[in-house]
Amino acid sequence: MRPPEAPDRVAPAALSRLPVLKKRRDFIAASHARRQGTPGIHLQGRNRDDGDDTVRVGFTCSKKVGNAVARNRAKRRLREVARLTLPEHARPGWDYVLVGRAEQTASLPFTQLQSDLIRALRKVHG
Repeated sequence: MRPPEAPDRVAPAALSRLPVLKKRRDFIAASHARRQGTPGIHLQGRNRDDGDDTVRVGFTCSKKVGNAVARNRAKRRLREVARLTLPEHARPGWDYVLVGRAEQTASLPFTQLQSDLIRALRKVHG
């Protein structure tokens, strides 16, 4: 039996979760803002300028990536890359959309996806 957690501690899973974009208008607003492509990921980012310091992220893959299984695999990899990378490299008050690339997002080594996202973030932030 596990001992109960102290009430002042936050579960590690709760710390690693980023707010996710769900509304179409947020995705469209990000698509009209800054963009940067890399071999494994296409990144879209925008500064919301709404006074909220929350970093939000969205994920998308078109049918060019493949069938539903391939798209879901690519999005799972994008979610994990974002979870590991954005807390350190994202700017407060920004929305980011990570777009999967056909045959690349699902097949590139994970470390390369991470370095692609970091490079894209640097370019988007100027």
